[in-house]
Amino acid sequence: MILKPLLHWLQRTSLVKQIVIALIAGIAFAYVWPQATASVGVLGQLFISALKAVAPVLVLLLVMASISNHRPGDATLIRPVLWLYAIGTLTAAIVGVLASTLFPSTLVLQTAAATEATPPGNVQEVLMALLLSAVDNPVNALLKANYIGILVWAVGLGLTLRHASAGTRQMLGDLSNSISTIIQGVIRCAPLGIFGLVATTFADAGTAALLGYAHLLTVLVGCMLFVALVVNPLIVFAKIRRNPYPLVLLCLRESAVTAFFTRSSAANIPINLALAKRLNLDEDTYSIAIPLGATINMAGAAITISVLSLAAAHTLGIVVDIPTAILLCVVASVCACGAAGVAGGSLLLIPLACSLFGISSDVSMQVVAIGFIIGIVQDSAETALNSSTDVIFTAAACQAEERRNAALA
Repeated sequence: MILKPLLHWLQRTSLVKQIVIALIAGIAFAYVWPQATASVGVLGQLFISALKAVAPVLVLLLVMASISNHRPGDATLIRPVLWLYAIGTLTAAIVGVLASTLFPSTLVLQTAAATEATPPGNVQEVLMALLLSAVDNPVNALLKANYIGILVWAVGLGLTLRHASAGTRQMLGDLSNSISTIIQGVIRCAPLGIFGLVATTFADAGTAALLGYAHLLTVLVGCMLFVALVVNPLIVFAKIRRNPYPLVLLCLRESAVTAFFTRSSAANIPINLALAKRLNLDEDTYSIAIPLGATINMAGAAITISVLSLAAAHTLGIVVDIPTAILLCVVASVCACGAAGVAGGSLLLIPLACSLFGISSDVSMQVVAIGFIIGIVQDSAETALNSSTDVIFTAAACQAEERRNAALA
């Protein structure tokens, strides 16, 4: 009798509210009954194990399906927009790295003390490890969660499968959607996992963990605001050569607000298409660029990946030099383009970036779990930045083309 009302409540209550309740309940449980946190900690371990199980398959199928279903002729129609997407994502990753260097975050990891992470001596070692990981056997890469190797094979197979039959490419898309559905099921269990993780963490570390989460969240949201209000306007100004803020603020108001609450770039596509139509943009451009941007234009995801990866490195005492940081910016940008179109999808790509520093999957998945804890605000802000930037850059490219045509006339 109790189970049925509980199921109805779970269906009616949003995941965000459930995570907030789990977060508060975990803290309260740790202070009221600290002796029992070991028992509920199993929930957190199961959640992390489930994430570790789906993440490698997700990266392989998602990237492979995305590339294989992209038509070669489409790029010529939206080339300026794609360049803006690439520049914006890379710049966002650089902002995340710089902010993490200036304001380093320290996390409370359960196995941090016992983990033997081998810090890279210099960028040559990182590049050599990167190359060796890239040529790994695909089956071994999946078994050992070698995300660099998985990404290389996904890109290679995706490019070759662009010439496959429509049925084969449709099958890849269906497999990608199936994995995304499984991930959504795992994420629906996030409140239970977070309850166990928070209870165990606070029983061991107390308020130190809470302060660490608050600092990390401040760095993440601060970077996203800086990109939205400073970096993106500068990129748009360089493109259209006039005051960018009327366009930027309009897109933030019309697109970012709804994306903040839906937490889904895909769900915000109709909002962005309607906004592009009101802006009188070229329909042949925005009808392709905006849906594509919901998949590959991920400035917020690039910030999340770079900041959380460097937080893990800082926690483990790994010193990151400038060349390695530059390499991280590139890797974070590439990872962001493959972020899943579900809430918290970018978090599942953090292990790929962490592997640059020799950080084990066990530790990186704890960082992913921390990302889900702060994801109530982080993921909403990330989606708002990602989705609004799709319209901003599409509009900038269209307006720049109009200005060029007017000058020629």
